[in-house]
Amino acid sequence: MKKDIHVAHSPDSDDAFMFYALATRKIDTGDLNYVHTLSDIETLNRKAMIGEYDVSAISFHAYAYMADKYALASCGASMGRNYGPIVVSGKPMRAKALANKIVAIPGTLTSAFLALRLFEPAVKYKVVPFDKILDEVQKGNNDAGLLIHEGQLTYRELGLHKVVDLGQWWLKQTGLPLPLGGNVIKRDLGRKVMERVVQDIRNSIQYGLDHREEATAYAIQFSRGLDAQRVDRFIGMYVNELTLDYGSEGKQAVRRLFQEAYKKKIIPERVALEFI
Repeated sequence: MKKDIHVAHSPDSDDAFMFYALATRKIDTGDLNYVHTLSDIETLNRKAMIGEYDVSAISFHAYAYMADKYALASCGASMGRNYGPIVVSGKPMRAKALANKIVAIPGTLTSAFLALRLFEPAVKYKVVPFDKILDEVQKGNNDAGLLIHEGQLTYRELGLHKVVDLGQWWLKQTGLPLPLGGNVIKRDLGRKVMERVVQDIRNSIQYGLDHREEATAYAIQFSRGLDAQRVDRFIGMYVNELTLDYGSEGKQAVRRLFQEAYKKKIIPERVALEFI
C-alpha cells in the first residue's frame, strides 16, 4: 500500500512550477503518494507551526517557530539575488521616511516583513491579504505596501512608486541573496522517508526546469492574470540554481538572516538549522 505524504504549498506560479511534476505525476515516486493542499503563505506558516502537514512551503521567518518539528529540505528555496519584496507607495517617498509609517503587509510571519523590520525597526504595519495590498495603497488606505508576489512586476502600471527593494538592500548589506521561502519536512517521518521525499521534490523541480515550457503553461493558471512572458520572468526570479540546492551560499544566507533577526530581537531564540 502507498504511504500518503501531505504536501502544502502556495497557489503561486513559482510554487506551482516547482511542484508541477509531483502534482501531475510526471515522476515515479514509488510507494509514496503525494496529496497536495494549496493555501496562502501566511496560512501555511500558521499551520506548520502546529505541525499540520508532512511537507510545507513556509516563510523562513516562520521557521524560527517550528524548527523543533521540521527540518529544512535542501531544495525548493526561493531566494532573491539583488531583488526581493518591494515596498511601494502612492506618492514618492524616501526609504528613510518609513519610520512610523503604516505599511500594509501580507502577514507577520513572512520573510518580507522580517526583512522590512531589519531595514526599518520603527515601521508600523497593518496585515492585509497579499492580493489586496496594491488596492489598499492605490486607494490611499495605507502609507505604503509590501509586495511579495506578481505585484513586484506590475505596481508601476498602477501609478505606484518604489520606496525600497529589500532584496537589493540586503545584498548591499551582506553580499548574499535574501532567503524568502523554503520547504520544511516533518522530523517524525524518520530520516529515510525524509530523504526520499526531498529527493522527489528535487526531481520535480528538475523536471520543471528541463520541461520549462510545459511546466510554465501549468503554472500560468496560478498567476492571477499575468501574461505568459511575465509568468516566465517571475518563475525565473524565484526558481533558480539555489532552488535545486542551497549550496554553501544559500545556507550562509539563511544563517545570516536568522543571526540578524535574533540580534535585533525580532525572533526569540537562535535557530539551529538542519538541512535534509
